[in-house]
Amino acid sequence: MPSGKRGSFAAGTPVLTAARQLSVDLDSVCGGRGICSKCQVQPGTGAFPKLGLTVGPDALSEFNAVERRYDEKRGLKPGRRLGCQAKIQGDAVIDVPAESQVHRQVVRKAASDHPITMDPATRLHFVTVEEPDMDAPSGDLERLRTALRTQWDLDGLDIPLSFLRGLQTALRKGEWQVTVAVDHDSESVTAIWPGLRTVAPLGLAIDLGSTTIAAHLCDLGDGRVLASGGVMNPQIRFGEDLMSRVSYAMMNTGGDVEMTWAVRAALDALALELVAEAGVAAGDVLEAVIVCNPVMHHLLIGVDPVELGQAPFALATSDALRLAASEVGLASIGAGARAYILPCIAGHVGADAAAVALAQAPDEAEAMTLIVDVGTNAELILGNRDRILACSSPTGPAFEGAQISAGQRAAPGAIERVEIDPATKEPRFRVIGSELWSDDPAFEGTEITGICGSGIIEAVAEMRMAGLVDAKGLIGSAEQTGTARAIPEGRTHAYLLWEGEDRRIAVTQGDIRAIQLAKSALYAGARLLMDVAEIDSVERVTLAGAFGAHISPKHAMVLGMIPDAALDHVTSAGNAAGHGARMALCNRAARAHVEDLVRRIEKIETAVAPRFQEHFVNANAIPHATDPFPNLMSEVTLPEVSFNAATEGRRRRR
Repeated sequence: MPSGKRGSFAAGTPVLTAARQLSVDLDSVCGGRGICSKCQVQPGTGAFPKLGLTVGPDALSEFNAVERRYDEKRGLKPGRRLGCQAKIQGDAVIDVPAESQVHRQVVRKAASDHPITMDPATRLHFVTVEEPDMDAPSGDLERLRTALRTQWDLDGLDIPLSFLRGLQTALRKGEWQVTVAVDHDSESVTAIWPGLRTVAPLGLAIDLGSTTIAAHLCDLGDGRVLASGGVMNPQIRFGEDLMSRVSYAMMNTGGDVEMTWAVRAALDALALELVAEAGVAAGDVLEAVIVCNPVMHHLLIGVDPVELGQAPFALATSDALRLAASEVGLASIGAGARAYILPCIAGHVGADAAAVALAQAPDEAEAMTLIVDVGTNAELILGNRDRILACSSPTGPAFEGAQISAGQRAAPGAIERVEIDPATKEPRFRVIGSELWSDDPAFEGTEITGICGSGIIEAVAEMRMAGLVDAKGLIGSAEQTGTARAIPEGRTHAYLLWEGEDRRIAVTQGDIRAIQLAKSALYAGARLLMDVAEIDSVERVTLAGAFGAHISPKHAMVLGMIPDAALDHVTSAGNAAGHGARMALCNRAARAHVEDLVRRIEKIETAVAPRFQEHFVNANAIPHATDPFPNLMSEVTLPEVSFNAATEGRRRRR
């Protein structure tokens, strides 16, 4: 139990042996020597009518000397036995507690509240190696291979040449007993320690984005997140968006190599930062799983991304990659550490989108679901268990505060929430780092530095709901809107959110144009997928990504970023790509599943789709020029206002 598997065995069979023959989930590092304690079980006694068994007190052999020694030194819970020592003598019912299960399920709310079943690729194996013999000469490495084959049935493992340097020392220090870490995904040895080691190795789950790099340092024994952190992607200095970086590589000899070295150095530095925060040894990190978009993917592995900048947007490889971690710049972690990079879906739909699909499992859903990973290059997945489609859409950096007059990235002091009173047209807002709204007397003195992506989205949507902006995106004058906050800005107008002694924050006509372009690209991509799927509406919308977690569903729909749906069916998935990376880190089956899933996803290329431009133009209106939004209109009233576009038209022609 709890698997419910049963079988018949000869009297005297160890419980661990019986469990292995039944493929029961019972852990062991020492291979049945009675020293690791991973195989603890809880035998039952008495009647089990549902199982048709009655278990007597002599169902298992008596507590032996090995178990007594372990109990005296480390302690066993009442009734517990070591599966490698307890032998079956009669009908028995054996419960495998959660901590003894290899594939135990854990939930870690610090990184995600989704469960992950533990089955990491890296496992520990304790072996006894024969000592050298003058009469039968052979190398230490060869005798280690023999021990792994005979004691663990592990044959043909790749053992890096670099391990030879420390192998002899480890064997002699451990008195010919060592613990070997094996990556079963790549069938390679990743670490060797003298003696018995029961402390689980560590792994990194990395989401390599075009703007930020986020990572979780995880315990591969129980899935705990020991430390999380992030840094800005240093490639930003070569270009804000992906196509800018492709252009940099095209126009500068060696530009791709320059960007590759920059991002690899950032990854290695982030890894060191996390192990320092967690207070663990960098050498104990033996695995890394990386998700990223196609341009980041190519630059990480050292491939010039030039082909991704022109049709047909060919990937150098779309398959999952299994590499030495040092090959992608992770040189400061374990010398034998391995890296797994999830497969890409298409030329502009990368491994990060594959990770989102793995985490959100649209292939298991009944409802037609749209998943939107909002970023400088938005990736969209639409489907259910019958069919899944995916595309990317070039939204640009406006949603992250770039191209906005007072825009900035999300940091303390940035306006992140906005409300505008429809009657008085007066705003109130909240900034990152404070829970107070600006109309609270205690807010006085709070530092205000700019407005971030979620703030500008809410500001524009609130302006539309308050009648300050019409459906075309034009800001009205003070006379047209009835508020002195509508101030002249050249030949157009702006809405004043806040004014300090040395600066002011306003939403300008240029800001709204930038947001319109970004949201139109996002909506057009979604509408294109809906066309291919032959549907006019979606049942659920999931906003993914760190940015998506901070977007208000109502404001996103008022703006026309996403198709109409019931607001309570629009949810946030947080950093779904990062969670997908953790799933692939902690569970080998997840890797096989995502590789199969990617092969089943239909890829739609927005750059050459005939109707994309048509959808883009119609989506410029707020919320949309032609598509109805019945669910939204049942919740929100949008004023029917229209402002004079003459001055705006003269500005554009000039």
